Amino acid sequence: MKTQNDNSDFLAYLRQFADDNILQSESELDEIVDRFSVLALKKNQLLVAENQVCPYFCFVESGILQHAIVVEAEEKTTYLALRDSVTSSLNSFLNKIPSRKSIKALVDCQLWVIDLENFKDLLMNNQAFHQFYYNLIERQIMLIDDYRIDLLTLSPEERYKKLLATEPKLLQEVPLHYLASFLGISNRHMSRIRKNIG
Repeated sequence: MKTQNDNSDFLAYLRQFADDNILQSESELDEIVDRFSVLALKKNQLLVAENQVCPYFCFVESGILQHAIVVEAEEKTTYLALRDSVTSSLNSFLNKIPSRKSIKALVDCQLWVIDLENFKDLLMNNQAFHQFYYNLIERQIMLIDDYRIDLLTLSPEERYKKLLATEPKLLQEVPLHYLASFLGISNRHMSRIRKNIG
């Protein structure tokens, strides 16, 4: 049974992004985990509110975090951070400026979080964290690029089918209206798509 401060999932995630030579340095990985602390968020609690400075970069050990903006009084989901992923309002966090979005727990979440001072120190002085962050950002840029192209080139049905193939956890764990917003589809159209595709 996992304890509240069991760091095994976090360590396993870090190792995914580490090169073989870095994996030999367990002390660097241990230092990374030691700089993070555990933060529990209850359902609907905010990690950061729009127009506030984001205090943390975090690993989602359990739960789902919704990134959202408000457009003409309507909430729009821009990203969904699931279990075993990292997230932040990065521009706000790195530059200490107001966030353009909110990040909210859709269900109870357990996070590993780090503040900016410790984050920058690790980035400068811990080779394993530097490599982890470089590889992470590289992967995220490719995913964002694909997502933007999909919005322009795929029909709503095709976007849903791709999500079904690549991120089945989203369809199992995230309420329908959040998924519809994330895919740029109306709730009504999303319901029709799901009914037709099955």
